[in-house]
Amino acid sequence: QVQVAESGGGLVQAGGSLRLSCAASGRKFRVSTMGWFRQAPGEEREYVAAISWNGLSYYSDSVKGRFIISRDNAKGTVDLQMTNLKPEDTAVYYCAAHNEGYYYLIDSYNSWGQGTQVTVSS
Repeated sequence: QVQVAESGGGLVQAGGSLRLSCAASGRKFRVSTMGWFRQAPGEEREYVAAISWNGLSYYSDSVKGRFIISRDNAKGTVDLQMTNLKPEDTAVYYCAAHNEGYYYLIDSYNSWGQGTQVTVSS
């Protein structure tokens, strides 16, 4: 199991930036794909971005070009740099460790953090 904890959420105006950080620990972290997901009120949890153990990154169409996912295996962190934020980005953001299956599917992850709130005002 990989233990994860998110931080860095907050309130920003549309067009602003915010950087989220996920602190991860566990012996399997270095070989695990890590992902960021989000869930808005009344909505299903959705995939945002993922990064493989060796740094290959993937993004959903809604955030591509605006968000950047990165990881530092030595520090045990996975960050999500968000720019040009929009009101529709408002959600609780979760960091998760991949287990098996497609990287963009929620059920492929088995270790989740508690989430951090991101609110974007218009």
